[in-house]
Amino acid sequence: MIRYLFLAALWVIPCIGLASGSDQVLPREVSSFIEERELCNHFRGEYPYNEERKRFLKKNIIDLCTDTDKKLAQLKRKYKDNPGIIKSLSGFEEKIEINNQESKQ
Repeated sequence: MIRYLFLAALWVIPCIGLASGSDQVLPREVSSFIEERELCNHFRGEYPYNEERKRFLKKNIIDLCTDTDKKLAQLKRKYKDNPGIIKSLSGFEEKIEINNQESKQ
């Protein structure tokens, strides 16, 4: 699992700087959220082709996606006056945890 997270991080980290759409350096809490949510979205988009893969995806979705709806809303409120940060966060779905709750069953 660590290998998958490392590989996903290699893909996500360069995207963090691009996510802002400017040269603005994002606060650590924002860049951490973006990294976590990108990994969450990655695993949400994967196909569970067998039971082992299904369990693996379910665990990662629970670990990475839980509470990200709330975190996204909090960050948008906190940085509402910062257009660069709001733009960085605007590409994320606001309500993914309904799907996440289904994966817990």
